[in-house]
Amino acid sequence: QVQLVESGGGLVQAGGSLRLSCAASGRTFSMYTMGWFRQAPGKERDFVAAISWSGGSTYYADSVKGRFTISRDNAKKTVYLQMNSLKPEDTAVYYCAVDKTNFAPKWVVTTESTDFGSWGQGTQVTVSP
Repeated sequence: QVQLVESGGGLVQAGGSLRLSCAASGRTFSMYTMGWFRQAPGKERDFVAAISWSGGSTYYADSVKGRFTISRDNAKKTVYLQMNSLKPEDTAVYYCAVDKTNFAPKWVVTTESTDFGSWGQGTQVTVSP
């Protein structure tokens, strides 16, 4: 069982950058696709980005493509989300999670939150105008 802890959120002005981290425990971390989701107040949890078990494949929501970059370091059991050119509409709680349906050597893109599990507690990102 993988357990996840997110960090790196905060308050930033529009146009600024933040780097989120998701630290994992558990021996199977490197076998699974990992994803980032976000949830704004009163809204559903939305897919942001995913990365394959090896880090060789990535997928992004259209709303963040070209601004956010997902990466992972399997030796450190950590997934990152580099967020540049932040906008007020990026304000949300950001969560990382394990894609329960997608593990080595498989890579099939899914953006459904129901395919993910082991959710962390989330980290708040607030972007001021």
